[in-house]
Parts: sequence; structure tokens; C-alpha cells
Amino acid sequence: MSRQIITTDQAPQAIGTYSQAVKVGSTVYLSGQIPLVPETMEMVEGDIEAQIRRVFDNLSAVARAAGGSLADVVKLNIFLTDLANFATVNTVMAEYFAEPYPARAAIGVASLPRDAGVEMDAVMELAG
Repeated sequence: MSRQIITTDQAPQAIGTYSQAVKVGSTVYLSGQIPLVPETMEMVEGDIEAQIRRVFDNLSAVARAAGGSLADVVKLNIFLTDLANFATVNTVMAEYFAEPYPARAAIGVASLPRDAGVEMDAVMELAG
């Protein structure tokens, strides 16, 4: 199967050696997103809730560029520098996703790029 590289200016440009997403067949692998504002490439201002919303907005933009939406996400990985923010992730996630929810992992990490409090990546399956 061929690989298609997905890019959009509606999400932050890659800050390393990776693509925003890669599509193989009907599966799309979305790279990790941190709470960068696409237009400025600066961290979003505000608390962890603002960071979480920005990350979901970034993932959503990449999903759209690939021909899907967050509704097509089958696996979501969440990386948090403070697992005390787990409940906030759940609250905000319920605004972006409807049941049945995707499979998910929430992982506590020591640090993230640009001192972000949250990073998420996802796997999306597009309808054939």
C-alpha cells in the first residue's frame, strides 16, 4: 500500500522530523500534538484546560485534512505531565467525542516538548 503524507496549515507545523499524519490505506496515524497555536507556533495561553482544548483542535484539523474527523478516531494516546489533570481531560474530551468513545491510554510523563502539560496522538480509521 502507498503512504500519503497529510499536511495542513490549520494545525501546527512539525517541530521535528515527523509528518503531521500519515495515511496508509484507510488508516491514518496522527502525530502527537501539543498546545501550539498554528498561526504563531507559540503555546496557547491559559490553564491546562486551554491546553487540552488546543490539542483537540489541532488533532481535529489534521483529521479533517486527512478526510475524516475526531469521530473516526479509534485509538487516542494522552500524555500528561500531571495525572491530576486526568479528570479535566475527561471533561473536555466529552465535548469533542461522542459515545462510543475510542480506545485510549493516559500516560504520565516527566516532560513534554515546549514545557507543554499535555500531548496527544491518535489513530483514525476512515470509512471505506
